[in-house]
Amino acid sequence: MSQHIVVIGGVALGPKAACRFKRLEPESTVTMIDQSSLISYGGCGIPYYVSGDVSDAIELSQTSFHMVRDPKFFKEVKGIDVQILTKATRIDREKKCVEVENVTTGEKACINYDKLVIATGASPRTLNLPGDDLKGVNYVCNPHDATCIRESISKGEVSNAVIIGAGFIGLEMAEAFADMWGVETSVVEITDQIMPRLVSPALATMGQKHMEEGGVNFYFGETVTAIEGENGKVVRVVTNKRTLDAEAVIIAAGVVPNSDIAKEAGLNVHERGGVFVDEFMRTNDPDIYAGGDCCLVKNLLTDQPAFLPLGSMANRQGRIIGSNLAGSESKFDGVIGSFVVKLFETSMAGTGMSLETAQAAGFDAISVLLIQLDRAHFYPTKELMTLELVVEKSTRRVLGVQGFGSSGDAMVGRINTVAAILKSKPTIDDISNLEVAYSPPFAAAMDILNTLANLADNALRGINRGVGPDGFKELWDNRESSECFFLDCRENPDAQPVIDRNPGQWHNVPQGEIYNRLDEIPTDKPIVLICNTGARSYEAQIMLDAKGYKDVTNIHGGMASIKKYGVDV
Repeated sequence: MSQHIVVIGGVALGPKAACRFKRLEPESTVTMIDQSSLISYGGCGIPYYVSGDVSDAIELSQTSFHMVRDPKFFKEVKGIDVQILTKATRIDREKKCVEVENVTTGEKACINYDKLVIATGASPRTLNLPGDDLKGVNYVCNPHDATCIRESISKGEVSNAVIIGAGFIGLEMAEAFADMWGVETSVVEITDQIMPRLVSPALATMGQKHMEEGGVNFYFGETVTAIEGENGKVVRVVTNKRTLDAEAVIIAAGVVPNSDIAKEAGLNVHERGGVFVDEFMRTNDPDIYAGGDCCLVKNLLTDQPAFLPLGSMANRQGRIIGSNLAGSESKFDGVIGSFVVKLFETSMAGTGMSLETAQAAGFDAISVLLIQLDRAHFYPTKELMTLELVVEKSTRRVLGVQGFGSSGDAMVGRINTVAAILKSKPTIDDISNLEVAYSPPFAAAMDILNTLANLADNALRGINRGVGPDGFKELWDNRESSECFFLDCRENPDAQPVIDRNPGQWHNVPQGEIYNRLDEIPTDKPIVLICNTGARSYEAQIMLDAKGYKDVTNIHGGMASIKKYGVDV
């Protein structure tokens, strides 16, 4: 028997669910409504249109074969009726209808449904700042915003830009302004790092330093108090500590789910927003489904509700909803939480929990940081990759991995590998013995993931005791009071330049010569071991342990991580 499916929302999940259902039940009717004139666009591509990587905004609304996904396309190609500029104002669950209003004419109507899909997405978080309505102040939520921003830049109207927020969108927009257009760009972030809670302070600092090299300025621990303008146009941003010139301002303070219409209809909604759904993407009304940025799903690591507004998740959920509308019982188990963001010619990615979020969730966890080449050491295009593994101490369970490296596929490929198995609760041993495709142009014989797990194993066993670059900075900054003995385990040509800059404070005994030169290494001082990446210094730690040294610390990531972190030795 044919059905009438109504879909509220036409950006990501809505079109996917509608099209999937229509393929399974061609004889049924689907009506999709959206209050905007723009539908089915790739919002995640907006920063790359602003940067110029995507040449035309229309590409964000096109299929891979260059057809524009407009109402005509959905009607003729997909068999779906689309009503744009139509706002859903109320869901009457008893009558099974959606009350709508034309946003242009004010005309009202009621659309009956057999089953309903709520795909209302999310809206940018507003800060209610004085001056946020000035010309030149924008959020980044649709192609119209992107066009306005890019036009003002291309006309030469923007020489200074301020980004509020150092999350995904904030960093991507900062790169777009600074890299492509050479705009003096500043990022104001209320916390003390980029990508708060997603990556450790060490990785965040590495990403920050790299972006600063690309011309982006960061101001952490600051709150924007006002946006000021002249003649109706923005000219400056005022924080609690400074005033910044700005002809363009991007507010990127996160998003909030559009779930009010669901709440008003009596559906289960979180107190802070977000529709609750089960594993079949159903609400507490069996005839109403919800998904994408307007809903909450289960975090598979904590079993708690999670809000993860990503286009990839919306599309996967949309297919499941479309199948279930047609009588299937497809399941969406939940999320791990995976991400990647491009930062100039590098990227930062992760899956699962950072150490901060793991500990906040109640896990007794540690993290280890490793820098290693992404392919065989003898292959000419090798690059250093930084990975950090988060592990529960008692069970050796892997809780997450984050990384910083090139913008190619090498690092995100490792992150995706772990993401694929994380919901199965892998341990260090599973990652240590993980099978990956090997060839020198693509990986080392002992892949960085294997080595990372081995590092975690050694750390839990207490035979590789160390700190990352942030820990090294603390030791180095307090070297006078702590009396640490900094021992460079590299060969002398590598160590000598640092010795010359730090006479009496930086010492050198190559790892292979330690047993023959023990008289140069004091037994009554804390020993801090450094090499290029932390591998040889680990071997040195084993050697000193065997000779009875009691206070020996290895610097994980070695000089490579110290340099990326920005410590000048």
